[in-house]
Amino acid sequence: MKKLVVLFAAAMMAVSVSAQTVTESKTFDNFYIGINGGLGAKTTPPTGGWLNKLNPNAGLRIGRYFTPVFGLALESNAYFSNKPYASHKTFVRGINTSLLGTVNLSNWFGGYPGEPRCFEVIGLYGFGWGHTFDHNVLPKAIDNLTSKAGIDFAFNLGTNKAWQVYVEPSIIWALNGNGYGPVEYNLNKSMVQLNAGVIYKFRNSTGSHNFTIAPGRDQAEIDALNAQINSLRDELARKPKEVIKEVEVVKEVPTTTVQEVKVEDLVFVTFAQGKSDLTFDAKAALNNIKEGRHVQIVGTASPEGKPELNQKLSQARADVVANYLKTRGVVVDEATGKGVQGTTSNRLAIVYVK
Repeated sequence: MKKLVVLFAAAMMAVSVSAQTVTESKTFDNFYIGINGGLGAKTTPPTGGWLNKLNPNAGLRIGRYFTPVFGLALESNAYFSNKPYASHKTFVRGINTSLLGTVNLSNWFGGYPGEPRCFEVIGLYGFGWGHTFDHNVLPKAIDNLTSKAGIDFAFNLGTNKAWQVYVEPSIIWALNGNGYGPVEYNLNKSMVQLNAGVIYKFRNSTGSHNFTIAPGRDQAEIDALNAQINSLRDELARKPKEVIKEVEVVKEVPTTTVQEVKVEDLVFVTFAQGKSDLTFDAKAALNNIKEGRHVQIVGTASPEGKPELNQKLSQARADVVANYLKTRGVVVDEATGKGVQGTTSNRLAIVYVK
């Protein structure tokens, strides 16, 4: 048991030196859906000014953030007004569908604080396909390559920051004009647009609607763990030799050699909040343990939740690692769940390779 204590202390010290990162994002995490609408106008309007040539539109946007900074969105907008062109005799005059890259400029330059700020600035840019409907008015329906650039002034709402509203000025180019011209960024073939929108960010596997930070260790805990390790080493060094008398002959029993636990003997397996599933990276790390080696495993949980549930969760994490290693021919000497250790997040299973 004392070896397990030393093992756990050394493991916690090693984990503490790693940089603070966001928690692992699963395949269907960080998706959102939203609607938007507003008005657009040609950048070079004919005589009469823009206010007489406005084009109302409404659209749908579906996207995903891959990091707190970068993401992708698919957006499609329908344009209802016949202005500034002649009537096409259709309810929807045209549509524009774009694949947009998004960059959260607030997180890029200011860092991600663990949850979205109340106000953020998000840039977007991409390419798309435009189509103007023909109802026996135009010589033919128009299909063209488009490009959109814009910036969202976004406000995150609610206690969980699950909702976001934004105002978006943008410019949309018809890169090849009516579908047969040269591909170029030409203001005479573009439209400025001012839209407002609202999006809903779906709940992630972590229970949050946004990226969460994987907590690190503070310096006070590091110092305490170092002190505990040094104390245990001193205690082991002071342990007296055992003397046994047998038939008037004194036999000295050699002191059992205590193997020093080193960080390089440890393999760390991290888990998502409330989960005991092995990730691809966890299995890759465990695959480095050779067949026939003996190991001891300690599972831990973070402070959230009830103590009895955290104890079960820590044991489940130790067991899932043990079961995986057994299938690879590794000898598991002990797999113990230690529950919550410390005051910060410890969603770990630590494997000591003998």
